[in-house]
Amino acid sequence: MQDEYTICGAASVRRSKYVLEHIVLPCSHDSQLQNLVCEVCMESIIRRITRRRALAGAAAGIALSVSRVPALGQQPAPAEQPSPAQQPSPAQRPCIDQKPSTPANATRTSLHQEIKLNAAPERIFNVLLDSKQFAAFTGMPATIDPSPGGAFNTFGGLIEGRNVELIPNRRIVQAWRPTHWDPCVYSMVHFELKASRGGTTLVLDHTGFPEGDFDHLDSGWYARYWDPLKKYLAMHE
Repeated sequence: MQDEYTICGAASVRRSKYVLEHIVLPCSHDSQLQNLVCEVCMESIIRRITRRRALAGAAAGIALSVSRVPALGQQPAPAEQPSPAQQPSPAQRPCIDQKPSTPANATRTSLHQEIKLNAAPERIFNVLLDSKQFAAFTGMPATIDPSPGGAFNTFGGLIEGRNVELIPNRRIVQAWRPTHWDPCVYSMVHFELKASRGGTTLVLDHTGFPEGDFDHLDSGWYARYWDPLKKYLAMHE
Protein backbone atom coordinates (compact mmCIF):
# COMPACT_ATOMS: atom_id res chain seq x y z
CA MET A 1 0.00 0.00 0.00
CA GLN A 2 2.90 2.32 0.77
CA ASP A 3 4.24 1.85 -2.74
CA GLU A 4 0.90 2.07 -4.49
CA TYR A 5 -0.36 5.39 -3.10
CA THR A 6 1.19 8.81 -2.91
CA ILE A 7 0.13 12.05 -1.27
CA CYS A 8 -1.59 14.00 -3.99
CA GLY A 9 -0.17 17.46 -4.47
CA ALA A 10 2.48 17.12 -1.72
CA ALA A 11 5.14 18.80 -3.83
CA SER A 12 2.74 21.60 -4.64
CA VAL A 13 1.97 22.02 -0.95
CA ARG A 14 5.64 22.54 -0.18
CA ARG A 15 5.93 25.06 -3.00
CA SER A 16 2.87 27.14 -2.39
CA LYS A 17 1.06 25.91 0.75
CA TYR A 18 -2.30 25.20 -0.79
CA VAL A 19 -4.60 22.20 -1.48
CA LEU A 20 -7.90 23.16 0.12
CA GLU A 21 -6.69 25.34 2.96
CA HIS A 22 -3.34 23.50 3.18
CA ILE A 23 -4.93 20.04 3.50
CA VAL A 24 -3.04 17.15 1.94
CA LEU A 25 -5.36 14.53 0.48
CA PRO A 26 -4.45 10.87 -0.16
CA CYS A 27 -4.82 9.99 -3.82
CA SER A 28 -3.95 7.21 -6.21
CA HIS A 29 -2.16 7.62 -9.52
CA ASP A 30 -5.36 6.22 -11.09
CA SER A 31 -7.30 9.25 -12.36
CA GLN A 32 -10.72 7.74 -11.69
CA LEU A 33 -9.80 6.91 -8.12
CA GLN A 34 -8.30 10.37 -7.66
CA ASN A 35 -11.60 11.97 -8.63
CA LEU A 36 -13.50 9.62 -6.30
CA VAL A 37 -11.27 10.43 -3.34
CA CYS A 38 -11.56 14.17 -4.01
CA GLU A 39 -15.36 13.95 -4.11
CA VAL A 40 -15.52 11.93 -0.89
CA CYS A 41 -13.10 14.29 0.84
CA MET A 42 -15.24 17.26 -0.15
CA GLU A 43 -18.33 15.46 1.12
CA SER A 44 -16.57 14.83 4.43
CA ILE A 45 -15.70 18.51 4.72
CA ILE A 46 -19.33 19.52 4.11
CA ARG A 47 -20.54 17.09 6.80
CA ARG A 48 -18.01 18.40 9.31
CA ILE A 49 -19.07 22.00 8.67
CA THR A 50 -22.76 21.13 8.96
CA ARG A 51 -22.24 19.38 12.31
CA ARG A 52 -20.14 22.22 13.67
CA ARG A 53 -22.65 24.89 12.66
CA ALA A 54 -25.48 22.85 14.20
CA LEU A 55 -23.63 22.64 17.51
CA ALA A 56 -22.09 26.09 17.66
CA GLY A 57 -24.82 28.14 15.96
CA ALA A 58 -23.59 31.25 14.24
CA ALA A 59 -19.88 30.55 14.48
CA ALA A 60 -17.36 33.26 13.73
CA GLY A 61 -15.54 31.03 11.24
CA ILE A 62 -15.18 27.47 10.03
CA ALA A 63 -11.92 25.53 10.26
CA LEU A 64 -11.58 22.97 7.50
CA SER A 65 -9.44 20.08 8.77
CA VAL A 66 -9.28 16.67 7.20
CA SER A 67 -6.10 14.64 7.56
CA ARG A 68 -6.96 11.42 5.74
CA VAL A 69 -10.03 9.87 4.08
CA PRO A 70 -10.86 6.66 5.95
CA ALA A 71 -12.89 5.02 3.20
CA LEU A 72 -13.93 5.71 -0.34
CA GLY A 73 -17.64 5.27 0.22
CA GLN A 74 -20.09 6.24 -2.49
CA GLN A 75 -19.19 8.88 -5.05
CA PRO A 76 -21.49 11.94 -4.98
CA ALA A 77 -23.14 12.87 -8.24
CA PRO A 78 -20.84 15.29 -10.12
CA ALA A 79 -22.04 18.51 -11.67
CA GLU A 80 -23.54 17.98 -15.09
CA GLN A 81 -20.94 18.62 -17.75
CA PRO A 82 -21.81 20.89 -20.68
CA SER A 83 -22.57 18.95 -23.84
CA PRO A 84 -20.16 19.25 -26.80
CA ALA A 85 -22.68 21.51 -28.51
CA GLN A 86 -22.61 23.83 -25.51
CA GLN A 87 -18.84 23.97 -25.30
CA PRO A 88 -17.54 27.40 -26.28
CA SER A 89 -15.35 27.83 -29.29
CA PRO A 90 -11.65 28.57 -28.70
CA ALA A 91 -12.34 32.23 -29.44
CA GLN A 92 -15.01 32.33 -26.70
CA ARG A 93 -12.94 30.62 -24.02
CA PRO A 94 -11.39 32.83 -21.35
CA CYS A 95 -7.66 32.92 -21.72
CA ILE A 96 -6.00 30.70 -19.12
CA ASP A 97 -2.48 31.53 -20.26
CA GLN A 98 -0.93 32.99 -17.16
CA LYS A 99 1.45 35.88 -17.35
CA PRO A 100 4.26 35.71 -14.79
CA SER A 101 3.51 37.47 -11.55
CA THR A 102 5.44 40.57 -10.69
CA PRO A 103 8.21 39.97 -8.13
CA ALA A 104 6.17 41.74 -5.45
CA ASN A 105 3.25 39.33 -5.95
CA ALA A 106 5.09 36.11 -6.80
CA THR A 107 4.57 34.46 -3.42
CA ARG A 108 1.06 35.76 -2.67
CA THR A 109 -1.58 33.05 -2.26
CA SER A 110 -4.59 35.17 -1.33
CA LEU A 111 -6.41 38.26 -2.58
CA HIS A 112 -9.06 40.64 -1.28
CA GLN A 113 -11.47 42.73 -3.34
CA GLU A 114 -14.46 44.95 -2.55
CA ILE A 115 -16.90 45.65 -5.37
CA LYS A 116 -19.93 47.94 -5.40
CA LEU A 117 -22.87 46.45 -7.31
CA ASN A 118 -26.13 48.21 -8.13
CA ALA A 119 -28.47 45.47 -6.94
CA ALA A 120 -29.71 44.12 -3.62
CA PRO A 121 -27.78 41.32 -1.85
CA GLU A 122 -30.61 38.88 -2.61
CA ARG A 123 -30.24 39.57 -6.34
CA ILE A 124 -26.45 39.07 -6.28
CA PHE A 125 -26.78 35.87 -4.24
CA ASN A 126 -29.23 34.43 -6.75
CA VAL A 127 -27.22 35.40 -9.82
CA LEU A 128 -24.05 33.75 -8.51
CA LEU A 129 -25.87 30.48 -7.78
CA ASP A 130 -28.31 30.24 -10.70
CA SER A 131 -27.06 28.33 -13.74
CA LYS A 132 -29.00 30.35 -16.32
CA GLN A 133 -28.19 33.76 -14.89
CA PHE A 134 -24.53 32.90 -14.35
CA ALA A 135 -24.27 31.68 -17.93
CA ALA A 136 -26.05 34.81 -19.14
CA PHE A 137 -23.71 37.31 -17.50
CA THR A 138 -20.50 35.38 -18.25
CA GLY A 139 -21.54 34.39 -21.78
CA MET A 140 -20.46 30.78 -21.20
CA PRO A 141 -22.21 27.53 -20.14
CA ALA A 142 -22.69 26.95 -16.42
CA THR A 143 -24.20 24.18 -14.31
CA ILE A 144 -24.68 25.03 -10.63
CA ASP A 145 -26.35 23.08 -7.83
CA PRO A 146 -27.40 25.95 -5.52
CA SER A 147 -27.39 23.91 -2.31
CA PRO A 148 -24.80 23.38 0.44
CA GLY A 149 -22.39 20.75 -0.82
CA GLY A 150 -23.67 21.20 -4.36
CA ALA A 151 -21.23 20.95 -7.26
CA PHE A 152 -20.73 23.59 -9.92
CA ASN A 153 -19.09 23.71 -13.33
CA THR A 154 -18.80 27.13 -14.96
CA PHE A 155 -17.17 28.95 -17.87
CA GLY A 156 -17.77 25.99 -20.15
CA GLY A 157 -15.91 23.58 -17.86
CA LEU A 158 -12.91 25.78 -17.05
CA ILE A 159 -13.91 26.28 -13.40
CA GLU A 160 -15.38 23.69 -11.04
CA GLY A 161 -15.94 23.12 -7.34
CA ARG A 162 -18.50 22.81 -4.54
CA ASN A 163 -20.49 25.06 -2.28
CA VAL A 164 -19.08 24.78 1.24
CA GLU A 165 -21.28 27.29 3.09
CA LEU A 166 -24.38 29.19 2.01
CA ILE A 167 -26.16 31.83 4.11
CA PRO A 168 -29.01 33.18 1.96
CA ASN A 169 -28.41 36.72 0.74
CA ARG A 170 -25.34 37.10 2.94
CA ARG A 171 -22.54 34.65 2.23
CA ILE A 172 -21.26 32.11 -0.30
CA VAL A 173 -18.17 30.02 0.44
CA GLN A 174 -16.89 27.69 -2.28
CA ALA A 175 -14.08 25.23 -2.84
CA TRP A 176 -13.01 26.58 -6.24
CA ARG A 177 -10.54 25.38 -8.86
CA PRO A 178 -9.63 25.88 -12.49
CA THR A 179 -9.69 22.47 -14.12
CA HIS A 180 -6.10 22.79 -15.35
CA TRP A 181 -4.84 22.63 -11.74
CA ASP A 182 -3.56 19.31 -10.42
CA PRO A 183 -6.22 16.86 -9.16
CA CYS A 184 -7.42 17.45 -5.58
CA VAL A 185 -6.08 21.03 -5.53
CA TYR A 186 -8.70 23.58 -4.45
CA SER A 187 -8.65 27.19 -3.32
CA MET A 188 -11.31 28.79 -1.14
CA VAL A 189 -13.55 31.61 -2.41
CA HIS A 190 -15.56 33.62 0.12
CA PHE A 191 -18.23 36.09 -1.07
CA GLU A 192 -19.67 38.33 1.66
CA LEU A 193 -22.69 40.41 0.61
CA LYS A 194 -23.32 43.63 2.52
CA ALA A 195 -26.27 45.90 1.85
CA SER A 196 -25.15 49.43 1.10
CA ARG A 197 -26.73 52.61 -0.20
CA GLY A 198 -28.02 51.91 -3.68
CA GLY A 199 -27.08 48.24 -3.76
CA THR A 200 -24.51 45.79 -2.41
CA THR A 201 -20.88 45.82 -1.42
CA LEU A 202 -19.48 42.41 -2.34
CA VAL A 203 -16.37 41.47 -0.38
CA LEU A 204 -14.29 38.75 -2.00
CA ASP A 205 -11.56 36.82 -0.22
CA HIS A 206 -9.85 34.24 -2.41
CA THR A 207 -7.32 32.17 -0.47
CA GLY A 208 -5.10 29.12 -0.91
CA PHE A 209 -4.25 29.43 -4.60
CA PRO A 210 -0.78 28.55 -5.96
CA GLU A 211 2.12 30.94 -5.76
CA GLY A 212 2.55 32.79 -9.04
CA ASP A 213 -1.21 33.01 -9.75
CA PHE A 214 -1.98 36.29 -7.95
CA ASP A 215 -1.77 38.71 -10.88
CA HIS A 216 -3.69 36.38 -13.19
CA LEU A 217 -6.49 35.77 -10.70
CA ASP A 218 -6.69 39.33 -9.34
CA SER A 219 -7.33 40.79 -12.79
CA GLY A 220 -9.41 37.78 -13.84
CA TRP A 221 -12.06 38.36 -11.19
CA TYR A 222 -12.74 41.79 -12.67
CA ALA A 223 -12.53 40.72 -16.31
CA ARG A 224 -14.62 37.51 -15.97
CA TYR A 225 -16.92 38.27 -13.04
CA TRP A 226 -17.38 41.86 -11.88
CA ASP A 227 -17.29 43.84 -15.13
CA PRO A 228 -19.68 41.48 -16.98
CA LEU A 229 -21.90 41.24 -13.89
CA LYS A 230 -22.23 45.03 -13.66
CA LYS A 231 -23.27 45.18 -17.32
CA TYR A 232 -25.76 42.34 -16.84
CA LEU A 233 -27.36 43.99 -13.81
CA ALA A 234 -27.65 47.29 -15.66
CA MET A 235 -29.44 45.56 -18.53
CA HIS A 236 -31.80 43.59 -16.26
CA GLU A 237 -32.84 46.07 -13.61
